[in-house]
Amino acid sequence: MDRLICPDIFNGNVKAFFTRKSLGIDIKQISIIFSIRKEDIYLPLQKHTDKVLAVESDLEPKIADALITKRKGIFIGIQVADCVPILLLDKKKSTIGAVHAGWRGTAAQIVRKTIESMIKYFSSSPEDIIVAFGPSIRWSCYQVGYEVKNAIYNATGDGEYYMQKDGKYCVDLSSANMYQSVSMGVPKKNIWISHECTYCNPEEYYSYRYDKGITGSQGGFIGLF
Repeated sequence: MDRLICPDIFNGNVKAFFTRKSLGIDIKQISIIFSIRKEDIYLPLQKHTDKVLAVESDLEPKIADALITKRKGIFIGIQVADCVPILLLDKKKSTIGAVHAGWRGTAAQIVRKTIESMIKYFSSSPEDIIVAFGPSIRWSCYQVGYEVKNAIYNATGDGEYYMQKDGKYCVDLSSANMYQSVSMGVPKKNIWISHECTYCNPEEYYSYRYDKGITGSQGGFIGLF
């Protein structure tokens, strides 16, 4: 199904996927594909925060840029258009997470805070957590100023996730969030990263930078069944 990217790092009673432009965040179509009620697909109100929301019985949309849950039979998801969609699974504790990480979220360590929340609320162990990073803007396509690069560096530390080009910095947000995940104790073998760049593939993905502003969204979704 070419509208979906299903990382092979996930298996068992979990369904996890990233969407392409052709499906986007069409909740009706996703509900049909996976035979799930539209009301059981949860998207937060994203505001580039570092807020992690534990989803329980209440499925009213709330402001958050990361979700965690143990609830079965629902999809939790986030929407992106260059930012990194991140999906997490702790199979031992039957816990999942979904994260929207743009530069602000990365600088605010949102993936670390999501892992911390899985540990705090569901007694997860980082070595049991599987993390998948979906398509996002990559490397030389994402030029930023010193302030943005420095904010991400201060949150992430040393690592191969930025470079200089034409007097500007280029940051790879997927790699920065990978380093943050590893720093929390997630093993590298538990990490899957898409190598597709949203900016380089405008026919496949929505890209805020390529479209110069107003655009649609693709997403990342995960559920326990």
